[in-house]
Amino acid sequence: MLPSFENEYKSKLVSAEEAAKVIKSGDFVDYGWCGTTTDAVDRAFAKRIMEVEDVNIFGGVLLKQPEIFKVEGGENHFTWNTWHASGIERRRVGEGKAFYSPIRYSEVPGFYRQGFQKIDVAILQVTPMDKFGYFNFSVSPSHSMAVCETAKVVIVEVNKNLPVCHGGYEHAIHVSQVDMIVEGDNPNVSILPGPGEATDVDNAVAKLIVEELQDGCCIQLGIGGMPTAVGSLIAKSDLKDLGVHSEMYVDSFVEMAKAGKITGSKKTIDRYRQTFAFAAGGQDLYDYLNDNPEIMAAPVDYVNDVRVVSQIDNFISINNAVDLDLFGQVNAESSGTKHISGAGGQLDFVMGAYLSKGGKSFICCSSSFKTKDGKLQSRIRPTLTEGTIVTDTRANTHFVVTEYGKANLKGKTTWQRAEALINIAHPEFREELIREAEKMKIWRKSNKK
Repeated sequence: MLPSFENEYKSKLVSAEEAAKVIKSGDFVDYGWCGTTTDAVDRAFAKRIMEVEDVNIFGGVLLKQPEIFKVEGGENHFTWNTWHASGIERRRVGEGKAFYSPIRYSEVPGFYRQGFQKIDVAILQVTPMDKFGYFNFSVSPSHSMAVCETAKVVIVEVNKNLPVCHGGYEHAIHVSQVDMIVEGDNPNVSILPGPGEATDVDNAVAKLIVEELQDGCCIQLGIGGMPTAVGSLIAKSDLKDLGVHSEMYVDSFVEMAKAGKITGSKKTIDRYRQTFAFAAGGQDLYDYLNDNPEIMAAPVDYVNDVRVVSQIDNFISINNAVDLDLFGQVNAESSGTKHISGAGGQLDFVMGAYLSKGGKSFICCSSSFKTKDGKLQSRIRPTLTEGTIVTDTRANTHFVVTEYGKANLKGKTTWQRAEALINIAHPEFREELIREAEKMKIWRKSNKK
């Protein structure tokens, strides 16, 4: 460290307990994002959570349960607000102890900067300060700088185990912009459990998608079994010179990169760089990202911006769905009124790929699923069930893929969409779907009946 920065560092160094005392009743607090969510200050704040009232805390994609969640009755003293829910937050929302903020993920930095969301205290984990006085935001550049720029108090927790992720901009914060520094216990980066072994359905869908890809295309992958299966199949394919521009950097990209499939040489922008807004996965992923000059960790209002994505030729967006209807409306965030995850960046990437020269977006799902009582249900429905959230509008849906095939809805009329979607539905439900399409006047007599 340069002496001047070292002195400033030491002057701002405090214990986690001292930092936690900054939070007062009525405060709005940002707890960090995904892999850089506060650890040490969270534990200290949990010890005094019963001393405060009406504290609003913002975060998202939790990889482990914060200590404040474990305090009995703590939910009466704070409210957890999430920009996007992991399984931990989903359960909390289901218990009425947390709340989701519906938003396109790309808008989050602007929400802070434009004052729609005020923040009194920002707390997040960072890498150790470098010789120039900067702390790296590591795997979560996302909206971290926007939070820090607008917070009244900025607290950083230094963690030596966080990977240093190179960026384009807003991937680090200078010591002069920080109010308090906490040296935590250096916990390992939280691991995001993988989706498990790919199923036959996952592999069937992956095969249908991969055959649509070409050398030099640029890929965005969502999280889940099917996108993971696509990544694994790409790693084993003959494809080459692929690019990466993805909201979330997941294990599949590491598998593809190690197989020599990713160069970024054909990207229209950010050539030779793998661009993402945040990352989560296994230890191999964190090791791969660390100090890798090929990586470009950037703020989400750049990565997910439809105008940016659409500039990238042959852009490929691959995401999951919970269910969809015969009009092409896609739900990827709820089961009826039951909250699952959030809008995230799916619509941004669907629209960006739709507008990209040679671009394609794929919504993938199994054709059916079984309920807890073993009853088979179709994921392709006549209409979305009451209370279901529309993540992707029918005007933007491009390819829909199930294990029974793929339907290209771009430019299709309502009857053509209905016919194409029924053709890839589970066979047990096709006749029923035809009858319902007829009732809705979106079916015409054809040789498919």
